[in-house]
Amino acid sequence: MIYSEVKYQPERSCTFLGSPSVVRLPDGALLATHDYFGPGCPRNHENEESLISVYRSEDDGQSWQNITHIMNAYWSTLFVHAGAVYLFGTTQQYGSIVIRRSTDGGFRWTHPVDGKSGQLFSGGYYHEPPNYHCAPVPVLNTGRRLYRAFEDCSPCNWPDGFQSCVVSVDTQADLLDAASWTMSNKVVFNPAWTPDTWPTCDRPGWLEGNVVQAPDGELWNILRFHATPSVDKAARLSLSPDGTTLSFAPETGFVDLPGGMTKFTIRRDADTGRYLALLNNNTDPARPGQRNVLSLYASSDLWTWEHVTTLLTDESGLAPEDSVRLTGFQYVDWQFDGADIIYLVRMAFRGSRNFHDANRITFHRINDFRALLS
Repeated sequence: MIYSEVKYQPERSCTFLGSPSVVRLPDGALLATHDYFGPGCPRNHENEESLISVYRSEDDGQSWQNITHIMNAYWSTLFVHAGAVYLFGTTQQYGSIVIRRSTDGGFRWTHPVDGKSGQLFSGGYYHEPPNYHCAPVPVLNTGRRLYRAFEDCSPCNWPDGFQSCVVSVDTQADLLDAASWTMSNKVVFNPAWTPDTWPTCDRPGWLEGNVVQAPDGELWNILRFHATPSVDKAARLSLSPDGTTLSFAPETGFVDLPGGMTKFTIRRDADTGRYLALLNNNTDPARPGQRNVLSLYASSDLWTWEHVTTLLTDESGLAPEDSVRLTGFQYVDWQFDGADIIYLVRMAFRGSRNFHDANRITFHRINDFRALLS
């Protein structure tokens, strides 16, 4: 396993590393972010997890420098638009939806203090609704609009309280102006939609959606779907082009997607037209929460997915049952980088107390990925 380490967090801190995001900047540097969670992590005035750290690499990811921290920022995506880099997520765990902009390569950022400076949709105090939630999921640019998935967890119950929604904006608008943005309706999962052929699901719910455009131009929000004891399922909701209407059809709304019960990121390769995803494919159905395998999958239609290659497996020497319990290669964010794919991993590895509570953020590269596609 070859990687560079962006951040290591000692276990004695009782602080864990989450929500990695990565992007190539117009100036050629790489920018990476992550947040913190756990009983020892920094918290804000509402006693919520709410801090992001920002890193730059000037040598293509071989080494990283922490350049700043951002308060009241969480679960955020990095993306480049019109020559600037943006950080788009929430203010805290279950907070408001905010966006920040940097025009100097990530060293300084705007502050979302009101509706003209990036405070887009306000959340309630602590766990009073709305409770906006997300992960570092893609920002889709169709050429006319930008789209990004969120959820409103109201009531604040994981996972069956998540109401899926999408926010969008015209590509020519001021992204920091709340008046420019549209939010769709919110859709909560109805347990009656679960197929009769499935085992009875334990509190089914959806979260951490990917807005993608199908080959026919239709927009979909493809979500991680918690369907224990079933594994490898995702859900898809149809989105109107204007971003106002999100709908779910149970008869066509479930996708067989390896690793669909954990966070994933889907992007389309413009050269091949293939959709790619980095996934925690399940190799042991008896362990639905398994995250100790990471693989690259591909699809031509967003419906049928095929395994391309296995990227990460546990080489620590742990017994299989201990590896599933202690190791996680998860919450991956990735980008096309010329002929390669670059990606960040929230890694629980060699010293983590369990697979979920990650102690490392690591950077990886897939060289000449198109040569792997059949």
